Amino acid sequence: MENRLYIPATADTPEVDFDFDARRLRLRGESYPESAVAFYHDILQRTRAFLDGIQGDQVWVAMELRYFNSSSTKMLFNLVHDLHRAAQAGNHVHLDWFHDPEDDTILEFGQELAEDFSAIRFRIVPSAG
Repeated sequence: MENRLYIPATADTPEVDFDFDARRLRLRGESYPESAVAFYHDILQRTRAFLDGIQGDQVWVAMELRYFNSSSTKMLFNLVHDLHRAAQAGNHVHLDWFHDPEDDTILEFGQELAEDFSAIRFRIVPSAG
């Protein structure tokens, strides 16, 4: 398995920069693909394989999404659920959830994730302009 998953951003999909060797995973941009299941399928599979292969490691995640639609919400939930399972298994998962200070929807979704997945060390971060 390649140790990096990089997908450049498009008008309707986020940049995916998952450097598995460095234990750094980042999503950035907007997510409203025609098929969120198709877009996120390989991302979730590769991430699960990575997480299943680590123990007692630090993993740093940054989610910097300016917008995502309802079908992307389910995929993001699945991704965070997988990170939570890894944290429960003894890994130290740090997740920075960036949000526009004017966007209550993204802020509230991040807060809900932090509540639902308490094994992850969440940081809710207002993004700068």
